Amino acid sequence: MRWLNRPPEWDVTDGVLTAVTGDRTDFWRETFYGFVRDDGHVYGLDVEGVFTAEVTFSGDYETLYDQLGLMVRVDDGNWVKAGVEFTDGVPHLSAVVTHGVSDWSVVRPADTGGEFTLRLVRRYDSVQIQYRDGDGWQMLRMGPLVPAERAFVGLMCCSPQRAGFRARFRDFTVTGEAPEGLH
Repeated sequence: MRWLNRPPEWDVTDGVLTAVTGDRTDFWRETFYGFVRDDGHVYGLDVEGVFTAEVTFSGDYETLYDQLGLMVRVDDGNWVKAGVEFTDGVPHLSAVVTHGVSDWSVVRPADTGGEFTLRLVRRYDSVQIQYRDGDGWQMLRMGPLVPAERAFVGLMCCSPQRAGFRARFRDFTVTGEAPEGLH
């Protein structure tokens, strides 16, 4: 695995990656805000074809837009990030799909005790974002991703309004298959 935009502080202990974000880091392109940011942190690997990436994570949310989760990226203008983002004073499940410009959707989850489990399923020209809700998986979003033989997938964190957001990730897996029964 390798870093895209290595954070100023990170460590792996007992299978848990802890990363502390740099100042005003984010991934975003144009929409509404009118700027391009491509300096958030991702620890990942290149994957070919169909895959499922899954991780459990938690963060020390304090400031608007503190966020962490998973990202799949073909290039700087074609990517998906999903996870949890701090907005309106509470953590929300969040998804951003970018094709030259970014969109954003959020939903307030049921109480999870601070930990979330998320997975991204890539099939050809699409990515399905699911989160664990009790014993099952719920779909958060299905979005397009340009067809490409190879994509970079990994653990994402950023903090657009500050430095020092602490993110923790465990049980990260990537498999070369997609689960049956998806929508």
